[in-house]
Amino acid sequence: MRKGFNPMGGGMNMNQLMKQAKKMQDEMAAMQEEMASKTLEVSSGGGAVKVTVSGEKKILDLTISPDVVDPDDVEMLQDLVMSAVNEALRQIEESTNSQMSKLTGGLNLPGMF
Repeated sequence: MRKGFNPMGGGMNMNQLMKQAKKMQDEMAAMQEEMASKTLEVSSGGGAVKVTVSGEKKILDLTISPDVVDPDDVEMLQDLVMSAVNEALRQIEESTNSQMSKLTGGLNLPGMF
């Protein structure tokens, strides 16, 4: 490698790069902590099934109205539960991706969340 050659281009030196990486790492850790503490409640069937999930994508609570429990139509209840859970997980994922995008300026970092 030639003396004075900077593969990063421009005037950025390794010290600056390391400082930026450390700052981003700290911001990501803070964002992960903030996201983990968030909760989201979603319902389906006009409120017949409600699910609460954490930012860590864990189900915290699931409420089923007795009015929708029909032994002759278990499939409907299963569909309502799946619908509520999937929508809650989708919204948490969307929120996480939005926060991550703000932090990275749109840079895609697979596997971070």
